[in-house]
Amino acid sequence: MLPQGANGGSFGGKPGLPSPVQKAVSGRLGTWRGCAVLVATTALALAPIGASRANWLSDALASSPKHDEASSKHQKAPAHAASKHAAATKHATSPKPHHVKVAALGPTSLPASALRPGALVCKPAKFRIVVDVGHTAESEGATSARNVPEFSFNLRLAQQIVEKLKATGFAGTKLLVTEGKAKPSLFKRVAEANDLNADLFLSIHHDSVPNKFLEDWEYEGQKSHYSDRFGGYSVFVSHINPEFTTSLVFAELVAKEMKAKGLQYARQYTMAIMGHYQHPLLDKDAGVYAYDQLVVLRKTNMPAVLLEAGSIINRDEELKMDSPERRDMVSDAVVSAVKNFCGPQATSSAGPDIAAGP
Repeated sequence: MLPQGANGGSFGGKPGLPSPVQKAVSGRLGTWRGCAVLVATTALALAPIGASRANWLSDALASSPKHDEASSKHQKAPAHAASKHAAATKHATSPKPHHVKVAALGPTSLPASALRPGALVCKPAKFRIVVDVGHTAESEGATSARNVPEFSFNLRLAQQIVEKLKATGFAGTKLLVTEGKAKPSLFKRVAEANDLNADLFLSIHHDSVPNKFLEDWEYEGQKSHYSDRFGGYSVFVSHINPEFTTSLVFAELVAKEMKAKGLQYARQYTMAIMGHYQHPLLDKDAGVYAYDQLVVLRKTNMPAVLLEAGSIINRDEELKMDSPERRDMVSDAVVSAVKNFCGPQATSSAGPDIAAGP
């Protein structure tokens, strides 16, 4: 899970996206593919927002950035300023061409209009994905209802995701297992991902709940804790990530693939009872949340997403998360999301790095 109190802490590329992705992000990101963004959407997405303070997740935080406290003023325009207002409106409807950096093309920048559907796809064999195993053997994260450390769940699932991605043609996929205590390990994994110049970063976790929701029970003669009140997966991104818009695209792909498997997302992060553990819900249909202060999301130089695959503090869901069938479902969902993110040629390792569309 995302690091919780006493329970423990938690290759530059913007590939083109296929038309299914365009549909998945319709109304939010326009008709760009992978890296193409509407300038207005990007401006809004990158605007500073109030970040949730989560002591529950304190070991995932380095520091709290200052918030932009600028406020907008609403005034009526005086009559003598009508002509100026008209001129400003005209100018706003005819903006100058904007450029969007496309990391997959190196230092090159292209006008957003050039990044049309079908314009770019990545070559899977050269697409570098870091699959991060959340937590460490020294700092194991949450403890399940049956006293199994979260790190064990994370490692098994991440290994399976990496195996399937490589089998699909994503030979550059790397399993990232970090050693050490919670906070130092966070910066270690970020540094390694950045040094690898990864195109995509995915951190694998399993969820729990704040301590106040835990109930006591005994399992196999040992005292333990559980909460059957909440369950489900959730996907997190950070506005502070330099590739936030692309991170959000991939997060929505993962979430929608999870939903397509019949899985439900964790809705408790929207509830008032969560207090400062609440997070803004960016995709209410599939379950993508903003959590700006997570080190592994805000400090990585590439698109970064954190997946809470399911709740291990929920007794029924823990059993499901421990089953090969559920690991297959989740790993298949991730692989499908990566393939859609990379483009229609993602099942083949042949072809050019960047393929031009019609």
